[in-house]
Amino acid sequence: MEEKILKALQANGAPMKAGEIASAAGIDKKEADKAIKALVKEEKIYSPKRCFYDIKK
Repeated sequence: MEEKILKALQANGAPMKAGEIASAAGIDKKEADKAIKALVKEEKIYSPKRCFYDIKK
């Protein structure tokens, strides 16, 4: 799940909203929200502005 989210963000190359990430990764939004929170905790992704997420570079 987290891999799909990271791949979707890499492919897009710009910050995305949780809903956009979920549809790009082909997963349910609620599951995406959980995985996004986990990735933020692990500091693999961050939120450059409210409700948007991007990969830490």
